[in-house]
Amino acid sequence: MSVAYKSIQWNRTKIIYDLLLFAAIGIYLFLFTYSAKLVSPDLEMRGLDIRAFGSAAFILLHVILSIGPLCRFDRRFLPLLYNRRHMGVTMFFLGLIHVIGFNLSDIPVLSNIPYKADGALYWYHDFGNVEPIVSLFAGNTHYGSLVRFPFETLGVIGLAILFLMAITSHDFWLANLTAPIWKALHMSVYVAYAALVGHVTLGAIQTNRHPFLTIAVGLGLVWITVIHLLAALQERRRDRAVAPPATATDHYVDIGSINEIPDTRAKIVTIAGERVAIFKYDGKIAAISNVCQHQNGPLGEGKVIDGCVTCPWHGYQYLPETGASPPPFIESVPTFNVQLRDDRIFVSTIPNPPGTETIPARIYPDADGAQSYE
Repeated sequence: MSVAYKSIQWNRTKIIYDLLLFAAIGIYLFLFTYSAKLVSPDLEMRGLDIRAFGSAAFILLHVILSIGPLCRFDRRFLPLLYNRRHMGVTMFFLGLIHVIGFNLSDIPVLSNIPYKADGALYWYHDFGNVEPIVSLFAGNTHYGSLVRFPFETLGVIGLAILFLMAITSHDFWLANLTAPIWKALHMSVYVAYAALVGHVTLGAIQTNRHPFLTIAVGLGLVWITVIHLLAALQERRRDRAVAPPATATDHYVDIGSINEIPDTRAKIVTIAGERVAIFKYDGKIAAISNVCQHQNGPLGEGKVIDGCVTCPWHGYQYLPETGASPPPFIESVPTFNVQLRDDRIFVSTIPNPPGTETIPARIYPDADGAQSYE
């Protein structure tokens, strides 16, 4: 969403990031096949294509899963988060090419480019008297064995989940599935990751005697696990650091002075286990939940634009007084009642239901410029 709350399709920034993404993938595919042929000139080119596209998809999945935690450590990673959906769709197509192959001559505008990549489905399952898709599931039935488990089935599970995520990546599906269902669906990327780790690991064990691939998959799994744990620990420490004193007066807690909050910005505190963003704007103070309904973005790290709290991740907007998105959008977040006592801000420990209108506390400047408080 833009600051004007119009859906974004393509813009200059997204085009630049997509071009960089495609260039990086192209360079990786070239280096993978070139270096493999350099080391082993007798390797079959069609088999190399399968591994090149499969490994590209798996590496890109690691990049995608790393973006969220890295954004918690350093805001300079946020532009990658902005383009993460395009990465996800690209990753799915790389995985699909790994399975079914790709022929540029099938694309009318690129039909003059003689490039074709074979897929694993036809390369490994098209030499018998049954359909390749049947052979894929019937070729290995050792479901009761840990080491000989059919890794192909795990790959199908992972790709099916990535397919569902790719086709529902547009905001149209976010609006129609509702945010909770959409988020639950897209959190299944971790199920897909687990299936694909099993797919690659068992595939390496069963078909490749060299331990390099198994070790690389293990290192990737350790990386993803460690950065997620570190991000969670950092968020926990941050919650403790921003928690106001436990004492409360009439269910209100002192969260600090109004001078601590820059204009159009917010201070984030943890109240009763929930992160709350207290915004100062237009001489007023209002508090809403810090969690964006879109992708759980930190609203308190955004700012007030055009009268709306704007999420720094994807630009979703909410009116600070009501916690509701401006029409025609229907997302809403809980609000909190706010009081000013001298220069101190007091926030209710009891959240209002999402979309509940509150009366912002007002800040009135004196004639000499000093602030006074209502």
